[in-house]
Amino acid sequence: MDSDGHPPLAGHYLSKKAFIEGTFAKLAQVLPQGAELHAEHLIVKDDQAVVELHSLATAKNGLRFDNRYCWVVYFRDELIVRVRAYLDSAMVARLFKENPIA
Repeated sequence: MDSDGHPPLAGHYLSKKAFIEGTFAKLAQVLPQGAELHAEHLIVKDDQAVVELHSLATAKNGLRFDNRYCWVVYFRDELIVRVRAYLDSAMVARLFKENPIA
């Protein structure tokens, strides 16, 4: 949890830049090779998509970051309008607790 009691990557991001800064830029500071996300399943129907991802990364301290994600993506006129991400937030909190960033 951060100092406000929120998971380290939680937030409402209103732009691609804000999303990258709030998630992948933070992860890059604790996962030297990045999140190493691999898509395992993709379901697309009408204006929604569900993507199941698996991270095979290793943290700076050697912790294996074997996390799974499920993103539910909503489109409007071929633009992404909302993404809901589901993941093991306890694992993310542990990652940042054991690999603090400045």
